[in-house]
Amino acid sequence: MLRTSRRAALLGLAATSFAPAVGQAQAWPAKPLRLIAPYPPGGGVDTVSRAFAEKIQATLGQSVVVDNQPGAGATIGATALHRSAPDGHTMMVGSLVDYSIAPFFHQNLAFEMARDFVPVLEIGNGTVALLVTPGLEARSVAELVALAKSKPGQLSYASSGYGGLIHLNYEMLKQMTGAEMTHVPYRGTSFFQADLYEGRVQVSIDNVLAHLPHIASGKVRCLAVAAARRSPLLPDVPTMTEAGVPGFESATNYTLFVPKGTPAAVVERLNAAGNAAVRDADFRERLLKLGIVVVGSTQPEAQARMSAEIARWGDVIRKGNIKPQ
Repeated sequence: MLRTSRRAALLGLAATSFAPAVGQAQAWPAKPLRLIAPYPPGGGVDTVSRAFAEKIQATLGQSVVVDNQPGAGATIGATALHRSAPDGHTMMVGSLVDYSIAPFFHQNLAFEMARDFVPVLEIGNGTVALLVTPGLEARSVAELVALAKSKPGQLSYASSGYGGLIHLNYEMLKQMTGAEMTHVPYRGTSFFQADLYEGRVQVSIDNVLAHLPHIASGKVRCLAVAAARRSPLLPDVPTMTEAGVPGFESATNYTLFVPKGTPAAVVERLNAAGNAAVRDADFRERLLKLGIVVVGSTQPEAQARMSAEIARWGDVIRKGNIKPQ
């Protein structure tokens, strides 16, 4: 009888101790959610964040407030996420690519993506394409590679800055094909568009959004898109794999992150709410107008993509011996 009474008392104590934790998990979200956008208002990340916040708050039953924390190559916003409580009330829309590249070009970062963040789901990818000045004789990727090899260093390649994605796209192409070109860094896409269209530089591998009307008008030629599948924005343009460079993939990326340590049940609910958002026709249409093709994913799929991007860009940077300037 004594043993039975003691066992009952212990079970009662355990149930009492466990009850608050269950209640807390069931109560989430218990307050408005903060969604960090690590870029300024008005840009692509901010626009995606606000559209995404609008959709998931209806599902989760709490308001979602977008908190712009721009600067230092999106690392200020990521540092804020890293320092936030892992209770599911703070998240961030950021780029798997940005944070794969960041450790190579930013010293003493407070965070490491693989160690400190959980990628909840991949929201979408911006379309990246290989663009050439219309006067260039190369009409395909194969012809461009052959031309570059026949005139090593004589073709010039425009990027939005040293160590950025457009620069690394070129480095990846060079490593995969041997096409040697002269890198000409600018301060952003808008600064090199006229030079590319008028032939003062000949090549770039850039997000297509700013170039779409000029592709349509013939001011610039698109040879291929750097996606696994053809883009609905440019359905007649082949992928880089179809064009003869298998495995060449790149995109501007939009992924939902939470801090490491966020309860698995919360991550699961966020993943479900996020996937409901990306299935929404209005949301898909809004993002496609930004040049972004929605993806959606399970959390393990997002985790696998994160590992792949870290490996991809780390390999490109090391092989290219690209150092901070």
